[in-house]
Amino acid sequence: MAATSLRREDNPDKFIQSIDTPDRAAVLETYLAARRCSVDLARPLSTEDQQVQSMDDASPTKWHLGHVTWFFETFLAIPHAAGYAPFHPRFGYIFNSYYETVGPRHARPHRGLLTRPPLEDVLAYRAHVDGAMTKLIETADEDLWTSLAPLAVLGIHHEQQHQELLLTDIKHVLGGQPLAPAYRTDLPISDDGASAPNHFIAVKGGEAEIGHAGGGFAFDNETPAHRVWVEDFSLAARPVTNGDFLAFVADGGYETPTLWLADGWAWVQAGAGNMEGEEAPLYWRRREDSWWEFTLGGERPLDPAAPVSHLTYYEADAYARFKGARLPTETEWEIAAGRHGPSGFESANLLAAGNLHPVAPEEEDDGFSGLIGDTWEWTQSAYAPYPGFRPASGAVGEYNGKFMCNQMVLKGGSCVTPPGHIRASYRNFFYPHQNWQFTGLRLAQDA
Repeated sequence: MAATSLRREDNPDKFIQSIDTPDRAAVLETYLAARRCSVDLARPLSTEDQQVQSMDDASPTKWHLGHVTWFFETFLAIPHAAGYAPFHPRFGYIFNSYYETVGPRHARPHRGLLTRPPLEDVLAYRAHVDGAMTKLIETADEDLWTSLAPLAVLGIHHEQQHQELLLTDIKHVLGGQPLAPAYRTDLPISDDGASAPNHFIAVKGGEAEIGHAGGGFAFDNETPAHRVWVEDFSLAARPVTNGDFLAFVADGGYETPTLWLADGWAWVQAGAGNMEGEEAPLYWRRREDSWWEFTLGGERPLDPAAPVSHLTYYEADAYARFKGARLPTETEWEIAAGRHGPSGFESANLLAAGNLHPVAPEEEDDGFSGLIGDTWEWTQSAYAPYPGFRPASGAVGEYNGKFMCNQMVLKGGSCVTPPGHIRASYRNFFYPHQNWQFTGLRLAQDA
């Protein structure tokens, strides 16, 4: 199978780290690289694979490929590319996700019922829009380019978000198949033995600044940067591993109501668990006397040293109680990452590393490991606006702000996050019951 073209050695996201004065040639290079990457990620899949929607939260691969294209067509090509003719008059209805101000759309839970357009038409749609976008980026006058560049960069990051979703959604599709098929059979196998010892690292509190302070791209929900006060705390040196969580399972963690929030215990009592009915993380599978895990490389023996993933917020919080600890706040996590995190992300287990699965992280010089990559780490912070937050004007203002209710913040990226798409201030968010993303945890304690 072909690996993704998004490689570390020719990282096409490099310019996004300093996008204050975007060079149009660099934007075009990165636009085209991101577009190729999406198609490369879909290439190992059959047409049938790309059609299926396994649950309401997930979307078919084919729809992802069309939706990210719709974003560029709707917000850039149609209003700004001279003489642009929309590819199909109904594609806007099919590929709109949640933009109420743009118009009606096909219901999300029914995306898997869309046998038409066929995959070849979606790929033709991508080529049609790419041609228009290339011409627009190359020929827009300076005033127009100044206004379009931020939106083009937003579209690139939007596509990168959907690259991660494409992989996690297809994992859910394949994980529910009786044949347990691998997305790719050439992925490296990690088996590092027992979990390494964990310990807590003290972090000095006080007044600090969090949020995005400028100097590169950020989503609006990362702004504005603002001052906070935090008490002294300690953060675990590494994320919780499969081996750690296995002790929770073996000790009856799923049977102990005092470890769970009320909603979490209701989730357990409702029969939530893995795909085979076990009370265990989503993709764990018991095979005789051992545990296996479904991965994008197929079923494999559970690696005790790898970070545990695909946990709900409820499971993460229950495990923290089991250990006499707690989840960090997003403020604590960001402060620790900003003061002690790795200076660069070259060694992080992100999409470009090619593992497509969490692996035992190497210890950093500052003592923390795996802050970036491997799994998104749940925090105990509700997803809410920062003081002074203002959503963007127009339709793109629907991108983040309207979801600031009943969700929790996660930090750090995952093994399928594109490089250049993650930073300490990045705020991911999911509902507490959701676990199909690569979601794990790191423990925290009061000083």
